[in-house]
Amino acid sequence: MSTLSLSTIRQNLNQFNLSGLSIPGLVLLIMSMLILPLPAWLLDVLFTFNIASGLVIVMIAIGTRKPLDFSSFPSVLLFATMLRLALNVASTRVILVNGHEGQEAAGKVVAAFGEIVIGGNYLVGFIIFGILMIINFMVVTKGAGRVSEVNARFTLDAMPGKQMSIDADLNAGVIDQATAKKRREELGQEADFFGSMDGASKFVSGDAIAGLLILMINIIGGLAIGIGQHGLSLSDAGHIYTLLTIGDGLVAQIPSLFLSLATAIIVTRVTTTQSMTEQATSQLGNPTALFVSGGILALLGLVPGMPHLVFLLLAMAAAGLGWMLIKRDSDSLKETVQIEQKKTTELANKDLDWSDVDPVDLIGLEIGYGLIPLVNPETGGQLMARVKGVRKKLSAELGFLVQPVRIRDALNIDPDSYQIVLKGVVRGKGEIKIGKEMAINPGQVYGRLNGTPTREPAFGLEAVWIDPAQRDHARTLGYTVVDASTAVATHLNKVLRDNAADLLSHDEVQQLLDKLGAKSPKLVEDLVPGKLSLGAATRTLQGLLREGVSIRDMRTIAETLSEACLKTQDPETLTAIVRPRLGRMIVQSLVDDKNTLRVITLEPSLEQLLHNVLQQSAPGQNVVLEPGLSDRLFSALRKGAHQVEEEGHPAVLVVSPALRPWLSKAARHRVSDLTILSYSEIPDDQTVQVIHTVQADAKK
Repeated sequence: MSTLSLSTIRQNLNQFNLSGLSIPGLVLLIMSMLILPLPAWLLDVLFTFNIASGLVIVMIAIGTRKPLDFSSFPSVLLFATMLRLALNVASTRVILVNGHEGQEAAGKVVAAFGEIVIGGNYLVGFIIFGILMIINFMVVTKGAGRVSEVNARFTLDAMPGKQMSIDADLNAGVIDQATAKKRREELGQEADFFGSMDGASKFVSGDAIAGLLILMINIIGGLAIGIGQHGLSLSDAGHIYTLLTIGDGLVAQIPSLFLSLATAIIVTRVTTTQSMTEQATSQLGNPTALFVSGGILALLGLVPGMPHLVFLLLAMAAAGLGWMLIKRDSDSLKETVQIEQKKTTELANKDLDWSDVDPVDLIGLEIGYGLIPLVNPETGGQLMARVKGVRKKLSAELGFLVQPVRIRDALNIDPDSYQIVLKGVVRGKGEIKIGKEMAINPGQVYGRLNGTPTREPAFGLEAVWIDPAQRDHARTLGYTVVDASTAVATHLNKVLRDNAADLLSHDEVQQLLDKLGAKSPKLVEDLVPGKLSLGAATRTLQGLLREGVSIRDMRTIAETLSEACLKTQDPETLTAIVRPRLGRMIVQSLVDDKNTLRVITLEPSLEQLLHNVLQQSAPGQNVVLEPGLSDRLFSALRKGAHQVEEEGHPAVLVVSPALRPWLSKAARHRVSDLTILSYSEIPDDQTVQVIHTVQADAKK
């Protein structure tokens, strides 16, 4: 029993995480300094640790690329402030109790700041302390507090618009569900962070005021104790206690200034992929500014009475630094030109062969030279990542791997334009403005924006090109704001989805069959090529994609084809046979939140008329409607679909199985966003509600 108890205790000790004691230990240390008297040597250690911790916090703030990288800063700021104030209380106790013993009564650090830093002159020390207080409280702390307040307010105001932007990226296929969830979490953390910083900045301002009050209390209390209890003269008591108090105040004020500076750095950071040092170095390295500054310094150095040497040396240094920057840029450009010339020479000396005959790209994105920054990650271009996100989302939804998109610059189009090309044919065009963002009107907004009116390229919605600074304001008005890369990716997503059938070839179908064969080998062996050719299977799957049906459930499709191909080999007929087996998957995206399928139907006499026309047509020939009836039919379908969509429901038309293939094909390019189902494709347990009936006058 004893052995078991010892082993259990040992196991529990091994599992105990000692790192979790760091914060409780710090709280215990702060309470100890507030209550217990500390020896002078321990005060030296704690004062040094306080200065070091302030330096570490400032260095971390400088190296932070975005505020959320230092999300623990508000809590760190609270503990650092409490540690400094507790150290103030501990040093005050020692000064008042042992101050009469001499200048090292509160430790060597306080004595050094009192003697060496201010030269033993307490009046000078008081002035320096006052200046540090003004810098800390009036400049750094007050400015940081104002920035924190504004950041918190605008972050909270912009949250609805940012949420809509995330939803827009998700719907466009730019990001997946996991990325959207992560971005929503970051958005919530950002709001919490700036809200916490708004409150934490009050710690810093309160700390500055507390430092001044503690200084006055120490001086008055020290004079009273020195004169009343230890019999010191006013001059001696003032010299000893004032020097100790000023030294203690300076020791405490330096880390306090570090904390204020770290707060200001964090709240004024602009989120980029660079640290503050990298950002400042790249942006301040301007040769023109350095040459102009050097010239002005040289002119000032020639003015009589000026310290000529200092001004002229600084002018030479500025000019030299500017020359170094120009030389660096020139060397980089020269190296790039040499590489390009070498490539050109190699291409010129190379004989023509079959590799010089480029095949037609399956998917291409041609951009004008003005849009090249969108592709370059070094300049913050996000288009490559957006396109990859579109491919990933479409591949998951359609059920097959979408081929890579080849992005290249095209000199034959406008600089700010782009073209989406499928199999060498342009299927979509658009225009983008670099440095601007597109504010899209989703249908209802609460104000107008100043900008360049345009049309969203994917769906033709009204939009405005705005400056990035207007982003938050636009979102508060109800606009959906996307950057240039997202606008292009959304357009690409729509074009690829509308032409999914053209993206599927024999190779992709063979890959799908091989993947299915790994789990169901017998099924695939019997189907292709035994019962059905690869070409017929490909055209059948293309037919499903053309009608907006995903081919993710390849097992069900293969099983259905295996049974149906014994009766027919016609791809259109096979497509019509497969659809009912996929009915539940087709319907799931069309039902509302109450799992009700709201549909449009044809007026019975109209549907019977269409049946008669279909039966009178010869098999394999196009069905021809009387022109007037055709116009009235599709006009009524467009009106009904628009009415249903205005009510917030998808437009779904239900007809008989015999009529569905022909009507779906005929209405595909005449009525946008209309889904046509047959009665057999709706599951038996699915709740259906007819919300509109299409009527068309059948008379000539």
